[in-house]
Amino acid sequence: MAYVISDECISCGACQSECPADAISEGKDKYAIDPGKCTDCGTCAGTCPVSAPGPQ
Repeated sequence: MAYVISDECISCGACQSECPADAISEGKDKYAIDPGKCTDCGTCAGTCPVSAPGPQ
């Protein structure tokens, strides 16, 4: 299952630059993960300062 970004996101962009699948993009209020591109690697969760990304 693809990871999702919770409302805890502070839009810092740390996860986007670290995503090896280029699955993360800036959204209106928070970053979003494209479930079709996400490989469930967890890199985003490991780089996020507020633990916003996580398994769906």
